[in-house]
Amino acid sequence: MCRARHPRPLSYCCYITVVPRSEMGPRGGWIATSDARLSSWPYAVVHLGIDVMNTRKSLIWATTALVGSLAFASAAAAQSTGTTAVEVEEVVVSGQRGPRNIDGAIVAETVGKSRSTVTQEFIEAQAAGQTINEVLNLVPGMSFTNNDAYGSSGGNIRLHGFDGPRISQTFDGMPLNDSGNYSLYSNQQLDSELIGSASVNTGTTDVDSPTASASGGTINMSSIPVPTEFGGRIKGSLGDSDYRRVFAQLNTGEVGPFGTRAWLAYSDQSYDKYKGRGDLNKTQYNFKIFQPIRDNGDFVSLAGHWNRNRNNNYADLQLQRNADGSASLANGVTWNSDFDTNYTAPTYRNGQADVDGNSNRFWALRQNPSDTGNLRAQSRFTLRDNLIFTFDPSFQYTLATGGSGQFVLSETDRMIRGSKTTGGVDLNGDGDTLDNVRIHSTNVTHTQRYGISSSLIWKLSDTQTIRAAYTLDDARHRQTGLYGRIDFSNPTEPRFFDPFAGLRDDDHRIVNLDGYELRARDRLSYAILNQFAVEYAGRFLDDALRVNVGLRVPYFKREMNQNCYSQSKSSSVVCTTETAVKQTDGTYKVGTRSQSYIAPYSRDVKFDDVLPNVNVSWNFSGPHSVYASFAQSLTLPRTDNLYTVFFDAKGEITSPITAPEKTTTYDLGYRYQTGALIASANVWYTQFQNRIVSRYDQDLGVSFDSNVGDVKLYGFDSQVGWSPMEGLSLYATASYTDSEIANDYLDGTNLIKTGGKSLTETPDWTFGGRIQYETGPLQLGAQVKYTGERWVTDVNDLYTDAYTVVNADAKFDLGYFGYKHSSLALRVVNLFDEKYFGSISGATDSSKSTYAYRGAPRTIQATVTYAF
Repeated sequence: MCRARHPRPLSYCCYITVVPRSEMGPRGGWIATSDARLSSWPYAVVHLGIDVMNTRKSLIWATTALVGSLAFASAAAAQSTGTTAVEVEEVVVSGQRGPRNIDGAIVAETVGKSRSTVTQEFIEAQAAGQTINEVLNLVPGMSFTNNDAYGSSGGNIRLHGFDGPRISQTFDGMPLNDSGNYSLYSNQQLDSELIGSASVNTGTTDVDSPTASASGGTINMSSIPVPTEFGGRIKGSLGDSDYRRVFAQLNTGEVGPFGTRAWLAYSDQSYDKYKGRGDLNKTQYNFKIFQPIRDNGDFVSLAGHWNRNRNNNYADLQLQRNADGSASLANGVTWNSDFDTNYTAPTYRNGQADVDGNSNRFWALRQNPSDTGNLRAQSRFTLRDNLIFTFDPSFQYTLATGGSGQFVLSETDRMIRGSKTTGGVDLNGDGDTLDNVRIHSTNVTHTQRYGISSSLIWKLSDTQTIRAAYTLDDARHRQTGLYGRIDFSNPTEPRFFDPFAGLRDDDHRIVNLDGYELRARDRLSYAILNQFAVEYAGRFLDDALRVNVGLRVPYFKREMNQNCYSQSKSSSVVCTTETAVKQTDGTYKVGTRSQSYIAPYSRDVKFDDVLPNVNVSWNFSGPHSVYASFAQSLTLPRTDNLYTVFFDAKGEITSPITAPEKTTTYDLGYRYQTGALIASANVWYTQFQNRIVSRYDQDLGVSFDSNVGDVKLYGFDSQVGWSPMEGLSLYATASYTDSEIANDYLDGTNLIKTGGKSLTETPDWTFGGRIQYETGPLQLGAQVKYTGERWVTDVNDLYTDAYTVVNADAKFDLGYFGYKHSSLALRVVNLFDEKYFGSISGATDSSKSTYAYRGAPRTIQATVTYAF
């Protein structure tokens, strides 16, 4: 059978066995798909010709010539093939009524923990090329500040009070957090058209989460499946700020004797900054190959991703404190303030001591380039009728900078001279060594990262499953900061020869009199995670009660190799060939410097822990269910934490090392899920231990990151999706987050009074909503996000006002004119042009300098999609 009676025709064709719902029992086998159009289908699916582990399973693969979507959107958003296999098994056996989602904005969840999922249907309604973290901004508990309307400038995440480095984000099970500082870079992620689903776990992890930084929860993304039919699509977008984007996807369909299929995709995006001078460019290549092995769900897939960003930065805006404690723009700063647009040509004359007197704020020398790529394989093998093995290896490549580093260097600087006492290097070619010349030096990180996520799933019975999992994350983290020359061929419009400060350009590196290539840093780290996990999943009381008990045991080692001299009790280093003289205490005096330094060294640091994860769900009456979870997670100290060193009493190199941050989260929730209504609400409480901040230690005489105490966080999240009539859907969310820092702490001799205060950049209240209406070929939508007041400073004496952003979208289906799956779309970001502060750069108190980025202004974008 290929079709069933339905208000709108179905474009799916698969051989299935169905019976009327009226003939099913109160818990009988209705399996909903990820397509909300099946929500009112009056039949129950009981078989799709797939026999998994000798048990009849019901699985629908909804496949068009354009995009195939996994039937179980909830499971598809799981972070690994192993987790997906376990969750699909639970969902399919127990059966579930009602729609799988409502217009992709909310998905019916069955796991015993708080999780929110969006699907491609909702993602497609957002601005073309938008970062997935902005798309997830409506999810309860999450607050994301996008630094421009199109997503290439990055932004900041807060999830239940935790920032990006404390949140694990995965992509087809592969970790995306930087292996050194755990940061998330939202402008380096997969094109939104290729994300099948994305889910947010607030405060919890999956048992096989491949991460050393998940104290605040996880965000998991899954790429779209590979269609079985030949086809493709081309999308072109134009918008404000001279926005231009093209996206193309080709689906091969099944080729060859084994049904191999693939999709290939390309996108190119460029636009001007909405203020100041400069532009942002992103090019991306993606592919995915899928090979089914048998008709029992076994498969092998390989996917690849390459992303190139070349972006000019926006300037952040300095803040000042008003009488009521609120933040406003500092004197002389406007909403359109940005980097300098004029550069005074430096005058260099032979025999004269000339100085480049410009600041470091010229727009063309403020860049943030990156090249990132990965290969991701996923596989599932049925070893026996009751035994499944999954294996997901990956490789990642990263070359990126920490921003625009530049300064003025004397041609006779002591680092230029090295071991020589006289002389210099003519940096500007004027024939003398008397000048001070602007040079390029920025922190560059080159990462090569290998990963494995594997599971062995043993089905003890129809209702009992045990899983053993092993995870490897092995990252080679090379950090350099070469000194490079700047191109002054046009002296009023200088440019970098190499955006990576000479790493790719040997000809323009700065070499001192000893033949040494000058650099700001030079270190090599290996971050190695070996993690073992075990999970039990059981279903009881006719599948009404589900219990999952897991244990995650990570073993983490960081091998550190410092190739420069480290200032004792400081993170400062000197990479030089100057003469170094050893002192009686084992430290060195380097050149004419008065500070004490530690010679280049190698050292290892290790961490391990045992992290339980328990969740229970109970479907106690038809659409009603409750759930509860308990989970422990941690975030390990970052690379920079560990490179601050000194000699201990035994004469060994050590650091003011910090213990890992650790969270214990309790969660209690309720769900109501019917054919037209999906709703959930939960309350949560998190104990955040060993909070890390940067402080000055009076005894050690050094500033470094250290543990300063605990934080209590609690709140509630709620969301509801309702389709009261054909073509109309409503979605709303509300969240409340409160935090209380336990202790004050000393920063040198200054007491920082944080005890009883709240975490910064975390709104107390957030509300979100979306309305969507479809009639004939026209689809209209509008969504709103309210973000409450946020503290800017640690002592809570400065805050930003609440703000509300409204977006709108409209799409016309060209299938009305015979162009199937093609459309015209118009989308508006920040419809009412709200002026607000987005990402915040705070301080301990308002007497210090504080900054914020402007939120994106009203931006209009039009997109045409042609499918074949």
